[in-house]
Parts: sequence; C-alpha cells; structure tokens
Amino acid sequence: MGFESKKDELRAQVTKARDQLVSWLLEAAYPLWSTRGVDMINGGFHESLTLQGNPTDAARRGRVQPRQIFAFSKAHRLGWKGNAFDPVSHGVSYFLTRYRRPDGLFRTLVAPDGAPLDHRAVLYDQAFALLSFAVAGQVLGPSFDIKGEADKLRSAVDREFHRAAAGFNSHIPPVMPLQSNPHMHLFEASLEWLRGTGLPVWRVWADEIGELALKHFIDASTGALRESFDDTWTPMSGVVGRIVEPGHQFEWAWLLLNWNGPWREDARKAAIRLIEVGETYGIRNGLAVNALLDDFSVHDGAARLWVQTERLRAAAIAARLMGDEKYWQMTRDSAAGLMRYFEVKVPGIWYDLISASGDPIEGPVPAGNLYHIVGAIEELMTLLKR
Repeated sequence: MGFESKKDELRAQVTKARDQLVSWLLEAAYPLWSTRGVDMINGGFHESLTLQGNPTDAARRGRVQPRQIFAFSKAHRLGWKGNAFDPVSHGVSYFLTRYRRPDGLFRTLVAPDGAPLDHRAVLYDQAFALLSFAVAGQVLGPSFDIKGEADKLRSAVDREFHRAAAGFNSHIPPVMPLQSNPHMHLFEASLEWLRGTGLPVWRVWADEIGELALKHFIDASTGALRESFDDTWTPMSGVVGRIVEPGHQFEWAWLLLNWNGPWREDARKAAIRLIEVGETYGIRNGLAVNALLDDFSVHDGAARLWVQTERLRAAAIAARLMGDEKYWQMTRDSAAGLMRYFEVKVPGIWYDLISASGDPIEGPVPAGNLYHIVGAIEELMTLLKR
C-alpha cells in the first residue's frame, strides 16, 4: 500500500472512531448524565452512578462538581442539542453555595445533602473550580458574574497556595510532598482563561507552571514526568518519588503543546518525549496502565478509563500539529481502547477500571470521568476538522 493510501486509510479509521464516540456522547452520555446524574432534590451533581444508571449516596468531592460544570459547558460546542444551561446553572449555584469557605477558597467534601464533611482546601479542587469558571461563562452569560468569581478565587489561591520560591503548595497549611498533579490542572485552567480572555495574569501563571514542568517535574535523564517532590522540587525518596503515571505523561504532553509547544522547541521536544514514554512503556493489552516506576517497569498494571482519554487527547493533538503517521495510528488505537469501557448494558455508562488481565471491574461509575471523555472527544474533533 502506498504512503498516501495508508494515510487515507488511517484517516478513515480515525473518522469512524470519532463518529462512534461523538454519537455515544451526544445520544447516550449527555442525555443520561443531564437527568440521572443531576440531583434535583439536594442540588448539584451526584458523585457517581451505579452500572444500572442509578445515583449512589457517595459524598461529593469538591473537584467533581466543577468537572461536571465543565463537561456540560462544552456540550453545545460538541453538538448536543439538549439544554446545557440548566445543568451548568444548577451546578454553579450548588458549588458556590455549598463549597465556598469564608476565605474564598472551596472546601474538599460535602455530604449528598450539601452539609460540609471536610473543610480543608486543596490546590487540586481550586484548579478545577477555575477551569469550570473559564468555560461556564460562555453558557451562562450575565446570569452569573463568573469572571468576578474567578478573579476572587485566583487572588485567594495566589495568597494561600503560592510558594515564595517557585510553584504552589498542594495543601494549606503546607505539607509534603509537593505534587505535580494539581499544577497540571492549574496549568490547564490558566491556558483556558488565556484563550478566552488574553489577560496577562493568566499568562504569568501558565508560564510559571510550564517552566516548572520543564525544569523540575520532568526528569532530565529520562524525559519522564514525576509526581511527588520535597520542598526543593527534588523527587521524594522511596517508591512515592519513583512513580511515573502514563496518563500524566500524556496529559502534560497535551498541555505543553497547547502552551508553547508548536513553536518553542524545548516544550515541543519535552511533549514528544512524554508521549513516547507513555506509549512505549505504558501500554499493555491495548490499554494505557495506571502506573510505572522510574525504571519504566509496571507498578500498577490495571487501566483506568481516564488514562485512555488522555492517551487519545495527546495522540490527536500530536497528529494535528506534527502529522506523523505514528500519531494517527496512536489516535486510532487509543480510541479503540477507550470504547472498550463503554461496553455496558446502559448506554452512557462506563466501566471505570479494567484489570491487568483485561477484565472490566464492576463498581460505581465516577461522574468526574465525563470531563476526561469530553476533553478527548473535543481534541479528536479538532484533529479531523483540519
């Protein structure tokens, strides 16, 4: 088969996968999660559903409400004809009412009825609040002062979490380890706000976190991204400091390419290497596994759904920006891996975990995965628009 014929075949395969995923999202997932996933009695979104599509009584984490706000804020852009305003408005009202602390930060956990269960504020949750605010305004218009809410939260994060040296503490009061993961989502939120507003304050945060990733989070000798650090940004001792998560290799690659990667050589090279690490060492039985160690041996061979979405998102942006056949193949293969999680009886529901032996694990269906699914499908749609 000639080169052009192979490219045409790959594009056709990726297009077919895109159509399947978009159909599932618009015809099954959004209708189900906009009804059964919304708590019309207590407010907000259910933390999880059962595999039969019924709400659970799980406590509600501060990160999941903004994730659902984000997912529904993207719905019309992705082609859903349903009512996105109501779940977004419903979610924002509940989040602002039930999670906000007197200092302007958001607590980490409430009961299903909205009663506070854990008053602590962690950076990870604040990052998702900022991310959801960045897109919710496009749906809500003047009905909420979303920009004002984001400005207040950004100031509170700057005051309470920003370190004197570099980066942000993961918790307040500060405790070790410092973590790259909440920085990743603060990076994502900053880039989303920067795209929407162009305001320099978001560029400052994005550049600080991007530089921190290139200098400290990514191991200069292997090109792999680490998770846990001491207060000098040196990887923690022991196993915790050796963890390398394939999903985060892919997620950081996507962010670096969105940041300055297309024209900044060091960011682009770092992103390509992160994809290479995840794809070379982190794939087993067609799925990206949960965790490796720094010698690239498998630490956790099970495979969560969100890891597959980040593999797809990284593959799609790499295929779009660089055009290499291998990234188109990776896009096709990661889409096929993701669709394995949707092989359940109730349309719009998914398995959260597939074991190392390839067997789906039955359990609660986390609502927060919809954020990951929406992000991957959006990037796949962007690839094929071009």
